[in-house]
Amino acid sequence: MSAKYYIIEFKGYHRNYYYNYLDLPLKKGEYAIVQAERGEDMGRIVRSLTVNEAESLLDDNLPNILRVAGKDDLDRLRFNRQKEEESFEECLHLIGERELNMKLVDVEYQFDCNKITFYFTADKRIDFRELVKDLASIYRTRIELRQIGVRDEAKRMGGYGCCGLPQCCSNWLNDFKPISTQLARDQNLSLNPSKISGNCGRLLCCLLYEQPIYEQLKSKFPSPGSKCEVCPGNATVINIDIFNNKLICRYDDGYEEKLPLREYRKRLRLKERGKLKKEIVNKKNKSKRH
Repeated sequence: MSAKYYIIEFKGYHRNYYYNYLDLPLKKGEYAIVQAERGEDMGRIVRSLTVNEAESLLDDNLPNILRVAGKDDLDRLRFNRQKEEESFEECLHLIGERELNMKLVDVEYQFDCNKITFYFTADKRIDFRELVKDLASIYRTRIELRQIGVRDEAKRMGGYGCCGLPQCCSNWLNDFKPISTQLARDQNLSLNPSKISGNCGRLLCCLLYEQPIYEQLKSKFPSPGSKCEVCPGNATVINIDIFNNKLICRYDDGYEEKLPLREYRKRLRLKERGKLKKEIVNKKNKSKRH
């Protein structure tokens, strides 16, 4: 029995959920014709949803998967891709004529050509009403100009990250969340923009979803700047090394000691036991006096 819910991907790595109301035998990687806002669109099947994932979509009015794409549909898709390249050049020409301060990123034809979407970036809001009129008079169909951010631009263009793997945004990451330089500080990374920025020029997305493991590991260490409870004399924790499980303590005379975390915790346990013994002795002495 075929799955009921699928994720389908379109040009620019845009993904959406669809309902398989006809119980079509769908396979990962093949193309399908789906219901669009006005007409039909065509995308590649990424995967079916698990039972738990599908439960959250039961109350949503999802668009339907209409049929599996045939040879004629695939030929039409290739034709649309060629037309997109031509429309891109035509739109660039019109932008130059009207001297609009915008960067055209991509053009996407809906499968049935009932809509053409032009994606662009700009530093501020652009009045593109006249440009829309120009494009509508040429293509005689619904025209949409959509302003996107630089992260969305990188997602549409695709590419590889500094790790050597495909960009997360073009591969599996669906939503962009705010990322601050504080994450880089928490992870003891260089604040050099070239080292902590992705292809989009913004901070690396992986800083965000790697943060929980850093927080978990750091919770085992004393906070930098705090007094080292187990060092003989007055010493301050100046840094921690979560990769080598060490903390660095500095004494008043400037001497620095690298203390393994295991040794620190061992000393801490011995200190706590010593305190406990003193408390027990004090209580016994008090009870004898009374």
